[in-house]
Amino acid sequence: MNNNNIGKFYRVFLPITALALCAVIALTVIVDPFFHYHAPLKGFPYVVDNQLLQNPGMARNMLYDSVMTGSSMTLNFDTDDFRELMGLDLIKLCSNGAYPKDISNVLSVVFQPDSRARKNNDVKAVFAALDISTFTAEPEETKYPLPEYMYDRTPLNDISYLLNKDVILEYILKPVVEKEPTDLSYVYGTTWQTEEYFSEAWVLRDYRAPEAVSEPLAADALIPRTKVNLEENILPYVEEHPETEFYFFFPPYSILYWNNVRVENRLDAVLAQSEYMMERLLGYPNVRVFYFQNEEEMITDLNNYADMEHYRPAFNRYMTECFADGTDEVFPDTVSGETEKMRKIVDSFDFGSLFE
Repeated sequence: MNNNNIGKFYRVFLPITALALCAVIALTVIVDPFFHYHAPLKGFPYVVDNQLLQNPGMARNMLYDSVMTGSSMTLNFDTDDFRELMGLDLIKLCSNGAYPKDISNVLSVVFQPDSRARKNNDVKAVFAALDISTFTAEPEETKYPLPEYMYDRTPLNDISYLLNKDVILEYILKPVVEKEPTDLSYVYGTTWQTEEYFSEAWVLRDYRAPEAVSEPLAADALIPRTKVNLEENILPYVEEHPETEFYFFFPPYSILYWNNVRVENRLDAVLAQSEYMMERLLGYPNVRVFYFQNEEEMITDLNNYADMEHYRPAFNRYMTECFADGTDEVFPDTVSGETEKMRKIVDSFDFGSLFE
């Protein structure tokens, strides 16, 4: 190929390539399947299944007046229940295995909207599941590496989104063909919705007890790291937004979870940690706390679970009812009573009967 042909090739190829790239970028910006630039287009069959990449855009650009955040313990809440029982237009910004820093990252976007859709800090309520085991993580630790380009507002690093093959194929073209949009009232709902997954046999099939520990963990061992996580990742939002009511709740793990705690000889430490968290949170007038871990009838029946921790969606409805009517709410003078009830359940339960 002589120089004239090479020059002609590039004069044709480069403009076509540039036009193709511009078309891809324009398509991504217009549809915006991760809601990075704007709210959903009316009528487009959006698929919402990527918590890391879609949560920040949903937090920034969707219309809502309340938020559900936290780990997979929050996945099966139905936003329609909050509308029915509490008159709230709730959005779910869940994150599997969320650490306190993951919750903080989501709330940082919720309370700093920069879109036309959400130009005011108009959040009536925040609902957050508190998984006690995660509060011993490093305060800056996240469950998964954070995609910074979806959280910041620097256009220069958006190229990872704008020219992403998977975004075009899986979140723009495929939904148009299949037309199976996500029901946003049940976004991120788990697949554990059929009876076969909720049974004692299913739960015990994969359960392995940890190695026994003879020396008990000191009662105050978990508090220092928990204190730092509360003060760096949770309490700043409570303090800075007195206009918002925060509902913090301790989700109902099964009795197998408490078997692990018992076998590892850390019951005193876990209950002391829970008491500390409740007492700190209840020091704020815009905080309400709900403790579901000692729901004895619920947690001791493994037929209510799909594994050691994940419970039936019906219990999500029950918890929403509790948020609405105050059942299972904890107050400063009832904190110790709640943890003492949890201790009695663990001390009196016949764990051997599970493994016969």
